[in-house]
Amino acid sequence: MLGDRLRLMRREHKLTLRQVADATGLSVALLSQIETGKTDPSVTTLRKLAQVFEEDMAALFRNPDAPAVHVSRPGERFRMVAPAGLITYERVTPGRGDFEVLRADLAPGDVSSEQLWAHASVECIYVLAGEVVVSIGTQDHVLGAGDAITFDSREPHRYRNDSDAPASFLLTVSPPTP
Repeated sequence: MLGDRLRLMRREHKLTLRQVADATGLSVALLSQIETGKTDPSVTTLRKLAQVFEEDMAALFRNPDAPAVHVSRPGERFRMVAPAGLITYERVTPGRGDFEVLRADLAPGDVSSEQLWAHASVECIYVLAGEVVVSIGTQDHVLGAGDAITFDSREPHRYRNDSDAPASFLLTVSPPTP
């Protein structure tokens, strides 16, 4: 569970909830709710927490005790809900640290991040429904249902939905650094 992992990381860094709150600009109440599993954090919140722990965001999800066989069912997966206008991710894989598969939903006008950003991974996107524009550097790639793209994510990139219909896709990241 993400909350347990965050609590463990906070204790390993010998930080109180107040110290993490001060470092991130988040409230103690929100951090407590995340640690106890009462609320799911936004992608922005997860990035702030990763910075405090001097880790990549994927480290927040690593589970060295993940089972060798993992069944993932709709409605039971961890969701990273973004603020309005940003992407929502649902984690499909267990988080062993070798690769990550996320199911992503983009409402019309939504984007994966406000700015293009880069990280040391390889990504593959497979569009399930709708249309997704994948911006890599200065080039836009328009993908429809059934289309896929693989790229070196050290190139600045982001995903957006410029259409009037919702879009969804599978995102595989190796190594995980969502």
